[in-house]
Amino acid sequence: MNRSLTLLNSSGVSESNTWQLISVIIPLVYSLIFLIGTVGNSLVLAVLLRNGQVNNTTNLFILNLGVADLCFIVFCVPFQATIYSLDDWIFGPFMCKAVHFFIYLTMYASSFTLTTVSLDRYLAIRYPLHSRELRTPRNAVTAICFIWGLSFIFSGPYVSYFQEYQITNITVCHPIWEMSQRKIMDLCTFVFSYVIPVLILSFTYLKTIRYLWTSVDPMKVMSDSKKGKRKVTRMIIIVTVLFCLCWLPHHLVILCFWFGYFPLNNVTFVLRVLSHLISYANSCVNPIVYALVSKHFRKGFKKIFSCLLHKRVINKVHVAQVTHTVSTLEADLTEIIDVNEPVHRGASTCCHIPIQTWDKAEQLSHQEKAANSFITFNVT
Repeated sequence: MNRSLTLLNSSGVSESNTWQLISVIIPLVYSLIFLIGTVGNSLVLAVLLRNGQVNNTTNLFILNLGVADLCFIVFCVPFQATIYSLDDWIFGPFMCKAVHFFIYLTMYASSFTLTTVSLDRYLAIRYPLHSRELRTPRNAVTAICFIWGLSFIFSGPYVSYFQEYQITNITVCHPIWEMSQRKIMDLCTFVFSYVIPVLILSFTYLKTIRYLWTSVDPMKVMSDSKKGKRKVTRMIIIVTVLFCLCWLPHHLVILCFWFGYFPLNNVTFVLRVLSHLISYANSCVNPIVYALVSKHFRKGFKKIFSCLLHKRVINKVHVAQVTHTVSTLEADLTEIIDVNEPVHRGASTCCHIPIQTWDKAEQLSHQEKAANSFITFNVT
């Protein structure tokens, strides 16, 4: 919300000092979220897309989650940061509607994707053989299309929810619906984007963890494929818990505003700012979780960084050679074309990331699966 609408204080001096502090700190925090989120999610997409690693359902859903987070970071965070540093909304009426629409679109997409992943994990662990025909890349792509379709439907009303208009010579981007309509819309958003998904997530993961505990035989050694499946499930659970925790303050603030006591003052303004920052930060924590939990992602990240560094060093060497061996512009162009060809081939070899699937259980042979018809997992 705009400063003139959100920061209310009886003392003009105190209000001014508070706003000056916020207008400096908050954009810096948003910039940090933007930087980490853009780089991190771009690395996730690069690791998954390079060499065709999106060859199973888990990777496809992680890819979709990365796309949703990256879209949120790029299309929403920069615009929201300007609200705390500028008096006016300067991006026009179209972006006023588009930015808030994208916020809820990507929120729904992330929530629905995590819910689908929880069902996928449950089937993979509880019914590893019978679920193979259902858990195919083609069905995963269909599910992803369905997820985005539902997200468009649920977030569609927010296109008309916000509008740009003038208030005492200040341009603001603010909700224009009647209070009763806004109350119903915000309540529906809370139920369909948070409550129902969290209930489904809790049920499926509790069933999954219970099955792992009750079916485990501590005396048996887990195969590499079973260890891989357990690690993937643990990684997805961490991502899910972080999503629930990060978006909970945002929803609680809205619920308190509609159904509790929530006066407009400096304290509640800070609470609203913090709730926004925490929910927005969720879009940059997933790559960190992948790097900490999954050794395959760590290897992929290191490979990309080493590739970029290697390519940069080679380009510098060849540029130096060209500078010292030619003197005319035409010769420069010819020489650059000649030396770039082997550099491209070398960089391509350096950047090659071996195909890895985070869910190693998908590589089991039918004989091994039949011999291991019940799953024996150690739950840590």
